[in-house]
Amino acid sequence: MTSLSGIPPIAWEYKLGNRSALDWVLDQYKEKKPRHSTIAEKFDTYRFADYKKHVIDLLKRVTTVSVGTMEVIEEMGKKEGVL
Repeated sequence: MTSLSGIPPIAWEYKLGNRSALDWVLDQYKEKKPRHSTIAEKFDTYRFADYKKHVIDLLKRVTTVSVGTMEVIEEMGKKEGVL
């Protein structure tokens, strides 16, 4: 199992709908097993390991955008006296 240590907690606060952008990316790339055995046997060719470098790069970019966006939102809140 891979851990996501070192990601700033603020990165998890940036939401796409009702979940964080990081959660969304992780959900999209996790291995999912088809329920039907024939489909699993013949068509289940996705392996996370094949996309690991791509996903790590994507997580880095999403983290950068998430942190930057949350910093802007916090700064806007301070200027408006909301936060």
